Amino acid sequence: MTKHLKDYNMADIKLPENKIQELKDVCASFNHDSGDLIHVLHAAQNIFGYLPAEVQELVANELNVSVAHVYGVVTFYSFFSMIPKGKHPISVCMGTACYVRGAEKVLDEFKRLLSVKVGETTPDGSFSVSCLRCVGACGLAPVVTVGEKVYGRVSPEDVKGIIAEYK
Repeated sequence: MTKHLKDYNMADIKLPENKIQELKDVCASFNHDSGDLIHVLHAAQNIFGYLPAEVQELVANELNVSVAHVYGVVTFYSFFSMIPKGKHPISVCMGTACYVRGAEKVLDEFKRLLSVKVGETTPDGSFSVSCLRCVGACGLAPVVTVGEKVYGRVSPEDVKGIIAEYK
């Protein structure tokens, strides 16, 4: 038999109680409407930093949809993450213009200097590295984002300086 969130003792879920309540309040602000699932997931990711299974189940319960449906949305959209991101998430655009202009070498330099693979976070939680399909700034290719900040015309030689800005 499937165990539903309402059957869990909150001690089983290792999420901070105040954040659980914050997410429940967000769901209530959307009137528990399943049509607002993406909006609720964005808010949940802002609250928790990522969307682990426990958060997905909480959202499913609050919006009265299946966990499979929530999981399908989370895995479909590249914005959502089921693993924790670093304090400074680094994304390298791998769209055609960026790729042709050397994005792969830029990505390799981030991986080398931070000693992580794509999708991983540094042991201290400072940086995570991922790839994007297209940032929409093709004239600035290759493009890297760190959080909300956009870096254009990035070369492998620029990577060390970009990392240094956040240490």
